[in-house]
Amino acid sequence: MKKTITLILAAMMVLCGSDVMAQNKQKKRSGKKEQSPYIEGRQKVCEGDYATFDKFTTFSTKDSKLYFTPYDYKRLADVSRMSKPNWEEMQPVVNYLETSSRAALTICALYAVNPDITDRAQHDALSEQARKEALDALDRFNGWKTKKQMRNKIQYQVAEIDYRYFKGADYYNNQREEEVICVGLVLYFGSKKKAIFSPDTTSRTFQDIKFFPNDATIQESWQTLIEELAEFLNKNEHKGVLLTGYADNQGTSEYSKGVSRQRAMEVKKALVLLGIDDKRIEIEAKGDEDPVGDNSTYEGRIQNNRVSIKIQ
Repeated sequence: MKKTITLILAAMMVLCGSDVMAQNKQKKRSGKKEQSPYIEGRQKVCEGDYATFDKFTTFSTKDSKLYFTPYDYKRLADVSRMSKPNWEEMQPVVNYLETSSRAALTICALYAVNPDITDRAQHDALSEQARKEALDALDRFNGWKTKKQMRNKIQYQVAEIDYRYFKGADYYNNQREEEVICVGLVLYFGSKKKAIFSPDTTSRTFQDIKFFPNDATIQESWQTLIEELAEFLNKNEHKGVLLTGYADNQGTSEYSKGVSRQRAMEVKKALVLLGIDDKRIEIEAKGDEDPVGDNSTYEGRIQNNRVSIKIQ
C-alpha cells in the first residue's frame, strides 16, 4: 500500500505543474554617486529603450530623455586630434556643448564581448581591453573639450553590455564576427540626477518540466506552462530561452544524454508551434549530471527527469 501511494505521488509530480511562477526580485539600485569611472557588470540594456539622434537636432537641459548613438567611441581619440574635427553622429553633441555653456552631460561608452566567446578567461581579458580603450577615448575627448575652453561638466562612464540582449530579435539577423563590439554611446543631457540603466523588470523564472523515466513525451498538464512561456517570449522579443534536458542515472551515460536532449527538443518544438522563432531557443543536454533528487528512489528519479527553463 505504501509503495502504491509513493508511485501515485511521484506520478502527480509529472502530471501536475504548479500554477505559481516565481518572480525574480528586482535588483535595488543605490542612489549613491558612482565611484568607479565605469559601471561594473554586464548591463541589461535594450537598444529600443533609448531614443536616437536622428530624431533630434537640438537638445535641452529640460529634456529628461536618454539618447543612443551607434558612434564608434574608438574614433573619438583620432577625431579629437584633428584641427577641424568631423564628428558625424556626434555633431549634435558638439553643437550643444559649444552653444550651451556649462551645460551638464553624461556620456557612457557601451561595448560588448561577442556572445559566441564562452571561455571566461578570454572574455574577461577582452572586456578589460575594451574598457581601457573606451576610457582612453573618452579621456581624449575630454582633453579636446578642455583645449576648447568649454566649461561644460561631463561625467564619463564605460559599461559592458550583453549584445544579444541589446539587439533583441535583430541579433539573429545581424550577428557580428569581431571579438569586441563597439556598440556606441548613451548620453544624458541635463543636471538632474538620472540612472542611465534601469533595473530589468521583465525577468521571470519558470519551473522545470518533469518527465516519466525513459520517456520524452510532454504530458498534457504541462501545456499551460509552455503556453505561458511562449506568451512571455512574445512580449519580450529581446529575450531568448535556454532549455536544458536532464535524466536519471538508470541507463548508460550515452543513453541518459540522448534522452535528455530529446526532452529539450520536444519542449523546443512545442514553443516553435506556438510561434517562437527557433533561433531564440537554445537547447543543452546534461544527461544524469546535476541531480536534484535521489536516484535511488522512484520519486527522486522523477525529479531528475526534467527540462529546466532559463530566460536569457
